[in-house]
Amino acid sequence: MSIVDNKKAFHDYFIEERFEAGLVLEGWEAKAIRAGRANIKEAYVLIRSAELFLFGAHITPLAEASTHIHPDPTRTRKLLLNAAEISKLIGQVERAGYTLIPINLHFSKGRIKLEIGLAKGKKQHDKRDADQERDWKRAQQRLMKQNSR
Repeated sequence: MSIVDNKKAFHDYFIEERFEAGLVLEGWEAKAIRAGRANIKEAYVLIRSAELFLFGAHITPLAEASTHIHPDPTRTRKLLLNAAEISKLIGQVERAGYTLIPINLHFSKGRIKLEIGLAKGKKQHDKRDADQERDWKRAQQRLMKQNSR
């Protein structure tokens, strides 16, 4: 069950491979995400000392958050993957010029997971081609609908 999607990722990047990662969250963050108060549009994933971290994800704290905790909505969050996946990602990012993009935040067996994509950046002409293809498919559907009446 998806909580929030990053539609901008598909517009700006070619997603080659997907991975599901766990997140290290604080209690107030888990409650806020369950309430749907998360945004990963401007987020990105970086590798530091053989660990993955999520930067720029915004989780708005609930008004009922505890008074003795001062929530930081954009703090850096650690991602949890197994060692083989991390080493594969490190190799792809450092050698092949890929980047890691958060695709969506979702529930999996009651836990909050982040789907990250191994992506290559699109050039401007690739974005235009994708827009034209989408518009053409939309026009085809419209024509098919009119012909079936």
